[in-house]
Amino acid sequence: MEEMETKLCSSDKEEAFKRELPYCIGEINFTASGKNHGKFMKVQSTIHPGIIFEVMLNKWKLPAPNLVISLVGGEENFQMKPWLRDTLKKGFIKAAESTGAWIFTSALRVGVTRHLVQAVRDLALASTSSTLSVIAIGIASLREIQHREILENTKSESLVHYQSDDNIQGPLYSLDHNHSHFILVDHTTPEEPDGTTKLRFTLEKFISEQRTGYGSKQLLIEIPVLCLLVNGGPGTLERICSGLENSAPWLILAGSGGTADILAAFMNDPQLIMPEAVEKQFKEKFPGESFSRKDILQWTVTIQNIISHQHLLTLHNFEQDGSEELDTVILKALVKACKSQSQEAKEYLDELKLAVAWNRVDIAKSEIFNGDVEWKSCDLEEVMMDALVNNKPEFVKLFIDNGANIYEFLTYSRLQRLYCSISQKCLLYELLLKKHEESKLTLAGLTGQQQNEQKEICPLFTLSEVSRVLKDFLHDACKGFYQDLRHGGKKKSDKTNTKRVPGPLDMNQKSENPWRDLFVWAVLQNRHKMANYFWAMGQEGVASALAACKILKEMSRLETETKAACIMKEAKYEQLAVELFSECYHNSEERAFALLVRKNQYWSKTTCLQLATEADAKSFFAHDGVQAFLTKIWWGDMSTSTQILKLICAFWCPFLIYTNLISFSEEKQSKNEPEPFRELDSLDSERTLFFSKEEDR
Repeated sequence: MEEMETKLCSSDKEEAFKRELPYCIGEINFTASGKNHGKFMKVQSTIHPGIIFEVMLNKWKLPAPNLVISLVGGEENFQMKPWLRDTLKKGFIKAAESTGAWIFTSALRVGVTRHLVQAVRDLALASTSSTLSVIAIGIASLREIQHREILENTKSESLVHYQSDDNIQGPLYSLDHNHSHFILVDHTTPEEPDGTTKLRFTLEKFISEQRTGYGSKQLLIEIPVLCLLVNGGPGTLERICSGLENSAPWLILAGSGGTADILAAFMNDPQLIMPEAVEKQFKEKFPGESFSRKDILQWTVTIQNIISHQHLLTLHNFEQDGSEELDTVILKALVKACKSQSQEAKEYLDELKLAVAWNRVDIAKSEIFNGDVEWKSCDLEEVMMDALVNNKPEFVKLFIDNGANIYEFLTYSRLQRLYCSISQKCLLYELLLKKHEESKLTLAGLTGQQQNEQKEICPLFTLSEVSRVLKDFLHDACKGFYQDLRHGGKKKSDKTNTKRVPGPLDMNQKSENPWRDLFVWAVLQNRHKMANYFWAMGQEGVASALAACKILKEMSRLETETKAACIMKEAKYEQLAVELFSECYHNSEERAFALLVRKNQYWSKTTCLQLATEADAKSFFAHDGVQAFLTKIWWGDMSTSTQILKLICAFWCPFLIYTNLISFSEEKQSKNEPEPFRELDSLDSERTLFFSKEEDR
């Protein structure tokens, strides 16, 4: 009995809570359009926009938008030009899909909205994904909706059956069944002014102040909101003016007619905004209507106010400038809006993050890194991390060219985060996971604790595990990788010698060789375009290319996916080593020979010949320079021109060695000639070799 009373009390509380909610939610079944249905929310015009946004995310389970495009204008039927229909159906939807956008419309089956959301529905039907990439949200007043009585009397969590009518000529219109979600604005009394436009504006303003994760979810940006003006009647001017006062950027489609064309006419010549010119424009664009002098004067002032915010207005005529994609135009409009506010780099960061997320390096070059802003290395750290994680080498190069300091950026902590961000589908993830499980078993054995059977969802790999994976491939060539041998290690003594035991790595320490570490990270993930850039920027190029050759040959044997294995086999690292050594050999034969046996500092004191042997680099060994060096080693101090017959005679009669039968090479070195082996102990030996001829001159 007590349990039943408790349930009743709980049920009563829930019902009371629902009654107190400032909104009513449910679903609409469009009976005349097959299986189409949508979710709706009925709210008062005075509701706080944060409540609506919370319902969208938590009740409707919508993913947070990366962009909100608010369609304004075209709310009545008009003759739509073919180019405009194509722009909306193809370009606009493509831009929204590539950015993961929400589209706000008038919700009604009329004008531009009807054509646009039909394209959204076609995209959803063609998609194989269960989640919507473009979400069309209609916002409308109940006063404007045909059959509104069905919606006015509905209760929360109910299913409403709605009959659409395509033959309505106004002033009431049916809801468009191609929307996935609706926000329906109710009013307390019939005399209450329509607050739908104001509510929509405050909702857009609220969303633009929220931050969301973008790209790899490591980028946090304020959600950009862009208003798109298509056609539009005279009443649209006040809507535009209100938006501009709150710094909302606008994209105006010139040539779409109505208010859009009127504003386009005055954008380039603001001094022409006079009552007579305004009246002429309105008569041309709305020939069937008459306007009072009072309206003309009011609109003149409003247009002057709008045109004064040119930095927030982007005018584009797709009929004339149709070569640019709409997503390019949208991003340029957002960048243009932030340019006027400040010349500080931080003001451009959100737009730069958008360019990275949309993979538009061309826009980043032309609109952001155009010399107007001075970027510091610390400003680019977040976007650099995202570009690395998401395999965008063009952006990595762009950031480094414009102020990013890779030596300041790459700490061991960031390098470890890069390894933790790898895809679970790549071979490296499996190899690291195996080492990670081994580490857990070892730790459990040392501490005497029982191993937890529960599998980690996202294991945090360490650089120690990375070094163990590399050791399986490179053996001694990676000895000491990601271990502190300088400060953190302790000395361990025995009877014969004293050794320094590697200590724990300071994760805040900067990488000693960031180019090599990023190069290895990229090679291990089969990201060869990225790896080639790091290789070109780094040192010890021949050794690095041969090490990569060895890594990929080992990984290709383990790779089960055919495509990935083919990519590994097609990598040209051995060819890179051959080409670079050829340059060295043509510049200086002696220095090139020294390069082959010089101990490479960043590859654990191994030589190029050792790495080439490990990698079984046949093409490298077949190079004339390498063959000449090996021949020189084989002959030793004997002259390579010595005939074989003389060697046989000396073998049977050793006393002949002391005669002049066998000639030896000159051992004396000119005092003015530098010692090549000692000179090539520097880290930039390959680069030194490129300019040796000029130095000798």
